[in-house]
Amino acid sequence: MIARNGSTSGAFRRSGTALVGPLREFLESLEPLMLSLFVVATVAVAVGGWWVVSWFRRPPGVRFQRLLGEYDHVAVVMHPNPDPDAMSCAMGVARIAETVDTEATLQYAGEIRHQENRAFRTVLDLDLEAIESSSQLAADAVVLVDHNTPRGFAGSQTVEPIAVVDHHPGNGAGTEFTDVRTEYGAASTIVVEYLDELGASMNGGDGLEVSPELATGLLYGIQSDTKHLTNGCSRAEFDACAALFDAIDEDLLDRVANPQVSDDVLQVKATAITEKRVEGPFAVCGVGEISNVDAIPQAADELMQLEGVTAVVVYGEYDGTIHLSGRSRDDRVHMGETLRHAISDIPMANAGGHARMGGGQVSVDHIDGIGPSDGISRNEFEERLFSAMSGER
Repeated sequence: MIARNGSTSGAFRRSGTALVGPLREFLESLEPLMLSLFVVATVAVAVGGWWVVSWFRRPPGVRFQRLLGEYDHVAVVMHPNPDPDAMSCAMGVARIAETVDTEATLQYAGEIRHQENRAFRTVLDLDLEAIESSSQLAADAVVLVDHNTPRGFAGSQTVEPIAVVDHHPGNGAGTEFTDVRTEYGAASTIVVEYLDELGASMNGGDGLEVSPELATGLLYGIQSDTKHLTNGCSRAEFDACAALFDAIDEDLLDRVANPQVSDDVLQVKATAITEKRVEGPFAVCGVGEISNVDAIPQAADELMQLEGVTAVVVYGEYDGTIHLSGRSRDDRVHMGETLRHAISDIPMANAGGHARMGGGQVSVDHIDGIGPSDGISRNEFEERLFSAMSGER
């Protein structure tokens, strides 16, 4: 306890005086040259400490730009079958790489099939390269965008990315830079923040210029992954869209957002609507063999418009694989976990996703009983899906 009569504070003053005396004697004992060296060393330590603190407190965008500048060439790899969010992220990374004279090649596995995705690529005139194996990667230095674990091509498990920029849950990381923000609705939002941290100009002023194509792409990337800012948004999405607004091209945005729909997609949607099974607030539909995998999530979106339905799963068969897509606006149904539970004991099956949407793939051979599985009928499979949505599985 501090004494009321001030004796403790007096002790502090005496202690301070006792310390000052020896320090003064030490400084006075030094030769002028030694004193100068002592002062210089002290200043150097202070400046060095300030520099270290400043280094570690740099914004992520600045650190990411500096990392890209250490390489002559990077491969910016999107997730398989990339969507507008993945493609716009890759565009943004390429623009940042350009500011430090680093060449960036944009690559992806799989296909770009969905009419929205094809329109995005065509309208914005994107130069993207498809790959089937790790040997086709354009550079040893790999940056992953909109996913955090390499997948979808032969040898992907051997790839160690130098950087990861993503908003999906997962354990993947870059060897030198990792920025995974699962609370964000779109990875494009992160790239917009990088551009802002680098002093980018959205309206033709000085500094790092953001082209109308890039601004439009990033805006639509955010919109597409958040269902036009109505699903899974954080405040950051709204701030990013506001920042981009002055630089977008409205004509480009309209052409990307309203592409024509192919006949096969309309047929799958029609099948989902007319042949669905509804149990309580949940709906499931198998649409049979399909020619366009991207019709599955679009059919799931259509079923979510049904009054009284809060969660849906649509599945169809393509090239020996059953593709699943689920949607949920039911707080009791985490769609990613629901699909994972429904197929957990089927060999070679995989599924996952967010609370509001998820997807998965199951081998037709394994669901039919080839290998260690006993096999299940399509009716039993649908019962599994209903049970998983009900929380019974």
